Amino acid sequence: MSEIENEDTLRRGNARKATNDAASASVVERAPSRIHLPPYETIALMLQGGGALGAYQAGVYQGLHEADIHPNWIAGISIGSLNTAIIAGNAPEHRVTRLLEFWETICQPAYGFPLPAFVERALFDSADEIRKAFTAMQAFGAVVEGQKGFFVPRFPPPSPIASSSPQTASYYDTTPLKATLERLCDFDRINSGETRVSVGAVNVATGNFAYFDNTQVELRAEHFIASGALPPGFAAVEIDGQFYWDGGLMSNTPLYEIAQATPRRDTLAFQVDLWSARGPVPDSIVDVMGRVKDVQFSSRTRLVTDQMQRSQRYRNVLQHVLDLVPEEVRKNDEWCRLAAELACSKRYNIVHLIYRQKEYEGHYKDYQFGLSTMREHWESGLADMRRTLAHRDWLDMPNGESRFITHDIHRDEQ
Repeated sequence: MSEIENEDTLRRGNARKATNDAASASVVERAPSRIHLPPYETIALMLQGGGALGAYQAGVYQGLHEADIHPNWIAGISIGSLNTAIIAGNAPEHRVTRLLEFWETICQPAYGFPLPAFVERALFDSADEIRKAFTAMQAFGAVVEGQKGFFVPRFPPPSPIASSSPQTASYYDTTPLKATLERLCDFDRINSGETRVSVGAVNVATGNFAYFDNTQVELRAEHFIASGALPPGFAAVEIDGQFYWDGGLMSNTPLYEIAQATPRRDTLAFQVDLWSARGPVPDSIVDVMGRVKDVQFSSRTRLVTDQMQRSQRYRNVLQHVLDLVPEEVRKNDEWCRLAAELACSKRYNIVHLIYRQKEYEGHYKDYQFGLSTMREHWESGLADMRRTLAHRDWLDMPNGESRFITHDIHRDEQ
């Protein structure tokens, strides 16, 4: 590299660092103080799947923790289920620290030693071409070597023709993840009922979606690992004689599970997505591969919320109509009794936080577990949560015809 190129690289790195530092400083200034919420009966945190992008969710949770907002229901799928385990499995004052420990662990290579921090940061802050090459190398390292405390390649690798047990029919072994979760999570706390916990998976034999919920079963590390067992990379996980794969194969968001829960309750839900349904039309094969993942795993969150809003509007209108019917008629008329079961005047406030892809990220962004990338994802989630909470009126109880409202800082800016 020439002297001029060296100077240009240094200048770009310094400019990027200065921009990031300035952004961080401005965000800190806007960091919200403790927020007093209206009397919502449910405060839910819903975490989508997305592999290495899941550090964004950790940043979002830190923003909630700063504002003293503590969800009483946490639901996750895939990497979202692992973040769910860390959050629900620790006391509130330890959750951010444990999340950081988890992410700093799994963002190291499974074998050998990571690059010195200053070297990795220098490469990450270099020119865009160098950064892209470096992050691609890290993704390749995850494929070849695995990630510490998460997964390692099977040796010998599985045969494409020979049969084996369902627990070994995969390219990687997630045994290290079980040890990591059991070290960082208190499963007695998870099952104590202090926080409702739900994680989604797919029954391999039936193809049906299943939610493991601590109000119905005693959750173990296997339930969370099953939720993230994406084939053919990870093997199916056996639970009570049944085998389960990653819930993202069928639905990558737990939004519907919380919204359709009965009895219905006034709900404030933070929906944290790692894939954006909206994005540019790709013009290369590599970009096509990345865009396919966005479309496939975004799970049409906004479509689901639109449907939920219409349904809640009908329930609310039905409740108002029933209120006009004399009580004696409501008690004795069969149709009125049926209508009463369907009617609902509860209020739902859905706050979307959707990760926005960076220019340097390729189709491998969900398995590129670099420490610098992880920290950038985390900071993005924290900044988005702080900006969201700066709109204090967004947390108000919704009124109006539907009593259902959604907010999204990115949509608002557009």
